[in-house]
Amino acid sequence: MTGINGAAAIAGIGATEFSKDSGRSELRLAAECVRAALADAGLTPSDVDGLVTFTMDTNTEVAVARELGIPELSFFSRIHYGGGAACATVQQAAMAVATGMAEVVVCYRAFNERSGQRFGRVQTAVAQQPTSSGVDNGWHYPMGLGTPAAMVAMFARRYMHTYGATSEDFGRVAVADRRHAATNPHAWFYGRPITLADHQASRWIAEPLRLLDCCQESDGGVALVVTSAERARDLPHPPALVRAAAQGSGADQFVMTSYYRDDLTGLPEMGVVARQLWAQAGIGPDDVQVGLLYDHFTPFVLVQLEELGFCPRGEARHFLADGAIELGGRLPLNPHGGQLGEAYIHGMNGIAEAVRQVRGSAVNQVDGVEHVLVTAGTGVPTSGLVLGRDG
Repeated sequence: MTGINGAAAIAGIGATEFSKDSGRSELRLAAECVRAALADAGLTPSDVDGLVTFTMDTNTEVAVARELGIPELSFFSRIHYGGGAACATVQQAAMAVATGMAEVVVCYRAFNERSGQRFGRVQTAVAQQPTSSGVDNGWHYPMGLGTPAAMVAMFARRYMHTYGATSEDFGRVAVADRRHAATNPHAWFYGRPITLADHQASRWIAEPLRLLDCCQESDGGVALVVTSAERARDLPHPPALVRAAAQGSGADQFVMTSYYRDDLTGLPEMGVVARQLWAQAGIGPDDVQVGLLYDHFTPFVLVQLEELGFCPRGEARHFLADGAIELGGRLPLNPHGGQLGEAYIHGMNGIAEAVRQVRGSAVNQVDGVEHVLVTAGTGVPTSGLVLGRDG
């Protein structure tokens, strides 16, 4: 057994509804999803002694604890770099459980990202902060790179130039996600699939990215309950064992603008994560039945497939062409619809879907699931998980 392989498990998942206008505070969303996750696990707030969230989350651990009646916390932690934090919250929780620092840790993320502060808009203040991030942003904001879409568009254009990928190749990711979302009653785009022609007709956001290459802006919250595998076996649902958990940052790492590397067409931080995941879990890409890949922008899904070892560098477009990422394909991706189709909750809803796939309770359930791969935000320091069945 390497690292935390099999020592901890996700025993409960909970979420609010996903909307464009929740009509309530982010703290209330956090309390609701944590309460739902505890109920799913058959636990109460008094069982919780740890909380983990994102540095970007507006809901402090002590505030969530007060709202829910959690009496004491012996462990609390926050992870930086936006969506790159998603899987790392579970990593932190699993390490706390495996080392005896806590017994029940809840990971949560809750925000009004559509009705409140919208990450997709230019925020000039971030280039004026007296911090290292402000210095970094000061280089590219004056050049017009002031939104995540604009930053990723630069990367995508170089990838297309080097490997011959096209907008249609990116569109196949969006079509697959929306097809899966169309049969998921919890997805914002339930009942609303798209075709490749729809993708190609959608307006430009920042060439070569079209509207349907970009994830949603959503209001909502998702929480996950992590405890020991032994304890999880006595709880209501089959545990999703944490077989591997990793974080990664690459050389010359920036946030969404790592344009100073010799090779501008890869995501080496995901490569760092991939090597750790396969080593910890003792498996490889061929042993994975489902992928929950972070899909804030479609081009990064192709590059993740390459960094994770599912296909050689530059060949993800061929991997996609035969329906490999759709239900029934070689590697079904995001059966819940992903952030393009279900909701954008900074990747936490992808982890929840991975748990459902391991349990065998997903709406779009894949047969014979033994291992599920989950990734977090790309273009930033990132993280990943391998979840597996017990036994």
